[in-house]
Amino acid sequence: MNKVAILLPHLHGGGAERVAVNLANSLAQRGFAVDMVLLSATGEFLAGLQPGIRLVDLSVKRMRWALPALVRYLQQARPAVVLANMWPLTVAALWARTLARVPTRVVVAEHTTWSRSELLSRWSLGWQVRTSMHRFFPAADGIVAVSEGAADDLARFARLDRRAITVIYNPVVGGEPKPAAKVPLAPLGWWSGPHRKVLAVGILKPIKDYATLLAAFACLREQVDARLLILGEGVCRAALETQARQLGIEGSVFMPGFVKDPSPYYQQADLHVLSSTGEGFGNVIVEALEAGTPVVSTDCLSGPREILADGQFGRLVPVGDVPALATAMAESLASPHDRAALKARAQDFTIDKAVDQYLQLLLPGSAGEGAA
Repeated sequence: MNKVAILLPHLHGGGAERVAVNLANSLAQRGFAVDMVLLSATGEFLAGLQPGIRLVDLSVKRMRWALPALVRYLQQARPAVVLANMWPLTVAALWARTLARVPTRVVVAEHTTWSRSELLSRWSLGWQVRTSMHRFFPAADGIVAVSEGAADDLARFARLDRRAITVIYNPVVGGEPKPAAKVPLAPLGWWSGPHRKVLAVGILKPIKDYATLLAAFACLREQVDARLLILGEGVCRAALETQARQLGIEGSVFMPGFVKDPSPYYQQADLHVLSSTGEGFGNVIVEALEAGTPVVSTDCLSGPREILADGQFGRLVPVGDVPALATAMAESLASPHDRAALKARAQDFTIDKAVDQYLQLLLPGSAGEGAA
């Protein structure tokens, strides 16, 4: 049986982690032996792994210790292929294969738009990322980016041959069956009612630019009776709570934290908003479309424009433009929407389609079946 190893730092709530669980479960269903290899076996998505997937905890507390741990794993487990996700694990996996002297294939996947990464605020780290990618990635058996824009950006950033990068859109649709809509876990009476329901989903960190969303929502509140629910946790929580109070909208904004399954919220929302300054893909946009929920998104590099087909399936606004975002939100809430068309668009991003594409890189000639 062909063994596929999927390598990540952890399985805490995030887009790449959710994608990895979807891939692992689908590969296991197709008969592949799957190892989920984590530097630390922690995170909310651990419970989402199907029985039969082997969890490998490298118990690495510092990234510098990842390399010897990976070498030992490769020598002992000898997987047919490793799908390494996110720098520096992408580079570490390629280096570990050389040191382990094993024939394992290594496919690397980057889930971000590197030119917009917050890590580049430190010049020395940016140089390290760029140089290591340029040196090691050409040795990979495949390089994956999650959107055309992210692939173009990666090629420019790391000075790679763009032809060597394969675009595979994130597998979002088709995992576990979605539960029926129910009252979200917000204060009783807060979310339900005659007001319009605006939803945002994602980690609370600077690249998500929730500060712009809050400012735009304050403008929207001058015209529309609306409530804003932000699902996610992160370092920006205190600053966002302070901003909401300063804007006088603290009673209309609620941030309950990370929610493992946000689908009931999408189903009840009147509008989903993404305000990021950069996105490798934008899983939450697809999740909203799958529920038939209208979308307003910033036109950031690089996934949103591709998912929304240049604005055909949702409104796009300039990054950081508060008036434009507020106007787009108001117009979307006031307009009719073809929700069936939104749901149909989401079907372009199914797990089965993505797994078929991944298998072409991971195990060429496997015909999508796990038996050796």
